[in-house]
Amino acid sequence: MNTRSTPATTATSPPASPGPTFYTAHDSPLGELLLVGVDSPTAPGGIALTSLSLPGQRGAGAVGAHWRRDAAPFTEAVRQLRAYFAGEPTRFALEFRATGTEFQERVWRALDEIPYGTTTTYGRLAEALGVARAEVRAVGSAIGANPLLIVRPCHRVIGADGSMRGYAAGVENKVALLTHEGALQPTLI
Repeated sequence: MNTRSTPATTATSPPASPGPTFYTAHDSPLGELLLVGVDSPTAPGGIALTSLSLPGQRGAGAVGAHWRRDAAPFTEAVRQLRAYFAGEPTRFALEFRATGTEFQERVWRALDEIPYGTTTTYGRLAEALGVARAEVRAVGSAIGANPLLIVRPCHRVIGADGSMRGYAAGVENKVALLTHEGALQPTLI
């Protein structure tokens, strides 16, 4: 059963004094996920996600020396991830506090608007953002820098020819996520 929740909120800049960084690991069908976040009084569960990475992901962050391992602040994020992998929600209702360039953040917000169970192309996304056709690669680079895999659905962007291009956690995980969401049909191999 798919349920709809409110759109994810996005904080575009970190607080002046962010306080401690928390992290936890969570098992998923794709492997152990690393969730990283900071305190936020406005976030569901009290934590704003700054990163969610998959095993073997290109550019994945490493646990910082002063980070605190604590699963408790991530209870709501983990609940929503479990529901997602059980096939329930179509949208995450979490606060994100991932920062990038102004352009990257603009692209990342556009990713939030790609509906569950659908895909778009890099070219269509660039067009929707008003980015010149010659700058589609810049859109692809911004997507590749997305620090919030799964919850910010960069996996829903594919090549114009339907090919599964680039995914920081590997094309096989992109295919698995799109198949899970029903955007691709399972293959018999």
